[in-house]
Amino acid sequence: MTGDAEPPPERVDGDLLRIAFILVLGTFMATLDATVVSVGIDRLTKEFDASVADIQWVSTAYLLAVVGAVPASGWLADRFGGRRVWLTAVGVFLLGSALCALAWSAAALIVFRVVQGLGGGLLPATGQALLARVAGRHRTGRVISVVAVVPLLSPVFGPLVGGALLGVASWPWLFLVNLPIGVVAAVLAHRHVPDVPPSPRRTAFDLRGAALLSPGLAVLVYGLTEVAHGRTLPAVVGVLSGAAMLAAFTVHGLRTTGTPLVDPRLFTRPPFGAAALALLVLGASVFGTTFLLPLYFQTGRGLTPWEAGLLLAPQGLGAVAGSVLVNRTIDTVAPRTLVVTGIVLIVAGTIPFTQLGHAPPDAVIIAALAVRGIGMAMIGAPVMNIVYSRIEPEHLPRASGALNLLNTVGGSVGTAALAVVLQSRLSARSTESTESTGIASAFGDTFWWVLAFCLLAAAGATRLPRTRPKRA
Repeated sequence: MTGDAEPPPERVDGDLLRIAFILVLGTFMATLDATVVSVGIDRLTKEFDASVADIQWVSTAYLLAVVGAVPASGWLADRFGGRRVWLTAVGVFLLGSALCALAWSAAALIVFRVVQGLGGGLLPATGQALLARVAGRHRTGRVISVVAVVPLLSPVFGPLVGGALLGVASWPWLFLVNLPIGVVAAVLAHRHVPDVPPSPRRTAFDLRGAALLSPGLAVLVYGLTEVAHGRTLPAVVGVLSGAAMLAAFTVHGLRTTGTPLVDPRLFTRPPFGAAALALLVLGASVFGTTFLLPLYFQTGRGLTPWEAGLLLAPQGLGAVAGSVLVNRTIDTVAPRTLVVTGIVLIVAGTIPFTQLGHAPPDAVIIAALAVRGIGMAMIGAPVMNIVYSRIEPEHLPRASGALNLLNTVGGSVGTAALAVVLQSRLSARSTESTESTGIASAFGDTFWWVLAFCLLAAAGATRLPRTRPKRA
């Protein structure tokens, strides 16, 4: 056989698809719950007789717990095995969900959301690394192209599911809905997901790194959240303290003789650095748009949570279509071609939202969301395939944790930054002729920043491999 000859792609059989479906249930629960509660803020405010600022911590606490849990996922999988950690994360998530449904006060609900977030933060990273180990290098691309669509769908359908639940049931069902999904996932995983053994290299847990990275990210996100709320002193302290802790973590990661929680050198190795930038900005674009549009539909157009979620559905449908396209081309088309094409589609789908001040018709919004969905699906799977197919199996858990951390941080920091921009533009546009025109124009101004995120991602994508994947 000549050096140019390549064997046909390994078939993604029914057993692997079944494992992927089981593991993706955990990711679906965790990512869906990050947004499903957003439409219940008003209901929770009335239920617990609390202010909007206090109840907002129900969402913020979950997000900060996720940010804190993700960096430890790689070490836990190396130490105890991927399936064991994944099943434990499902149990912690379900425990937190049950406690949230039983909460008797806003403070109790916030504490229980932290428990839920600790489990939810481990599920996507551990599940992806476990699936990549089971699939092997030559099947990772195709199976990841199916799995990667779930994090894109969950933020879109979260408000829709939340609005539907609140229309027929009381607020605890925002959390109780997780229980049957989690129980089914745990039972199926125990029966069908193979037990990948722990890493033979037993490294000590990076306590100093954990004390700097997770709290640093949490404090940084907290500071940005306080900027959006207009509280200057907590915002300045939070942002500066978080940035200082992250800088200290980077120095520690470069100097330590042990295994750091997240190795900063990993981001200097091509194509990991470019892939990381693409996922970071993708998280900011996806979650930022999911934050802006429901708010605009409800405050600027007076739609109900259900109507707002329904109007977002085309983005999810576009993501499904994009996932099918990527699944058929990921093994034959260069990663850079797929990712750059996806970014171009996201840019094209974002431009109409910069013109919200001119009241574009619903047909334009629906078409733009569908185009954005297709583009988003063309970024995540190729980027993860680049990393998972080029890294040694024993390093998959830590690489998966780093990628999921970046996507989560991109989403949380991007959303917080866009909230600050929106608040500023709302104040600047308050003198418009009518209130609705001012609100729409402020949202349109903010979407220019989303467009800037996309251009930043394009800069990183130009450094991705330009040749299609080679097979051993």
